[in-house]
Amino acid sequence: MPVIVVEVMPKAELLDPQGKAVAGALGRLGKDRFAGVRVGKRFELTVEGPVDEAALADAREVAETLLANGVIEDVVRVAEATA
Repeated sequence: MPVIVVEVMPKAELLDPQGKAVAGALGRLGKDRFAGVRVGKRFELTVEGPVDEAALADAREVAETLLANGVIEDVVRVAEATA
């Protein structure tokens, strides 16, 4: 069955405590080449039938109303999963 991927990230203007924690851990591991980390969420929606514009529109609506907290998060991607 096809899958639609939804990616949600914290709004750029907000602090990301998880990202800061991961960035600190990377520094302690000697991985200094990474300037920063932001932690987001990935959702995979299994689709009954083809992934067409209607399915993507439904997924965007679900992402905006249910999967992301619009106050602190942005939906950054809604697309069919690739192999």
